[in-house]
Amino acid sequence: MNAVALSAAEAGLLSCRTCQLLSRPADAANPGHCPRCGTALAWRRHHSIQYTWALVIAAAIFYIPANALPVLTTTALGSTESDTIMGGVIFLYASGSWPLALIVLVASVMIPLGKLLVLAYLLIQVQRGSVKNGHDSTRMYRMVEFIGRWSMLDVFVDAFVVALVQLQPLMSVEPGPGVIFFMAVVVLTMLAAQTFDPRLLWDTPRERQAFDG
Repeated sequence: MNAVALSAAEAGLLSCRTCQLLSRPADAANPGHCPRCGTALAWRRHHSIQYTWALVIAAAIFYIPANALPVLTTTALGSTESDTIMGGVIFLYASGSWPLALIVLVASVMIPLGKLLVLAYLLIQVQRGSVKNGHDSTRMYRMVEFIGRWSMLDVFVDAFVVALVQLQPLMSVEPGPGVIFFMAVVVLTMLAAQTFDPRLLWDTPRERQAFDG
């Protein structure tokens, strides 16, 4: 006879959002605090789906000018040249620095876009109640959460170049407007990963409706 597996919510348990300890709440209305780290316990992050969708959509909007507008403006001997992220990638590749071009392409273009697509995919899965494999979906979410800190690489490179190359009046480098939009994309995707509640990936449709309403 096969035993029916219960979710933590069905068993009356919840996990700490800080240390992930699974514990029994003190009360249904007031779960109390985590016995290990002291963080206030909550059944779910309220309106997680709505907040995450809002942040993902905003990040997707900012992603367009982040790649279309210049991120660096170089002035040398009276001439000014502006470069977008893809323009910088093409320049690095053409000059023979293909490893650096690949790093910039992955960190500045593919990773932010991948995070948006993964978060949108997880949200659609949760809303449709079509999460077939909670383990794989959770791994995808953890990956997005982990690589988020590396998405600022392009901004760090721009800041380093601006600080390093200041040979006025012969040469100067200034950040372009695309950097602001790129920073907005990074921050919004990081916030989206934080507002998304991965426990929704394991809920039954009935539980999901009750907790995220």
